[in-house]
Amino acid sequence: MAKSAVFVDRDDTLIADVGYCKDPNRIQLLPGVVKGLQKLSQAGFAIIVVTNQSGVGRGFFTRDDLEAVHARLQSKLEAVGVSLRAIYYCPHLPEDSCSCRKPRPGLLLQAASEMKLNLRTCFMIGDRELDLSAGRAAGTRTILVSNKEPQELTDAEHTADFVVKDLVGAARVILNQSKNPAPQRDFGNHDWSESL
Repeated sequence: MAKSAVFVDRDDTLIADVGYCKDPNRIQLLPGVVKGLQKLSQAGFAIIVVTNQSGVGRGFFTRDDLEAVHARLQSKLEAVGVSLRAIYYCPHLPEDSCSCRKPRPGLLLQAASEMKLNLRTCFMIGDRELDLSAGRAAGTRTILVSNKEPQELTDAEHTADFVVKDLVGAARVILNQSKNPAPQRDFGNHDWSESL
């Protein structure tokens, strides 16, 4: 049983963003993803993907296409010992004003309700401000994945509780912070090259 959950954005956090991906063969895990997720999985965290997929609403691909992409993502991760607990996605257009499209917290709230999660013990990892906003609105601690130097971050990006270079850095933060439910902000005051 998972002790807590880590919500992770999909595009440009877990996999390269190829723009409205409907081909499972285009899935490419980003550097650090495997090692970072392995550490979190071994520590007992449920790993939950939360992603906006307006390509469904735009008619660029079907739900079946999207589920095939997600099945391929899951199989690639399972091959290296990482099991995703779930993948939640919003198929709507930005103008639909739904509750599930990030930056709204609907996907995280749905997962928390279904899995009986205490969101204060959870983390949201993403590469964009809308990921941080969704996590904050749901009550999680937030981690921005960015290659920017601290002084290059936008004001919105500075709202992250932590800023890291990749999923290895995110795993390090989560493992260090998992015993403390109160956010302790870190704007990159760590060695980017340090590994777990």
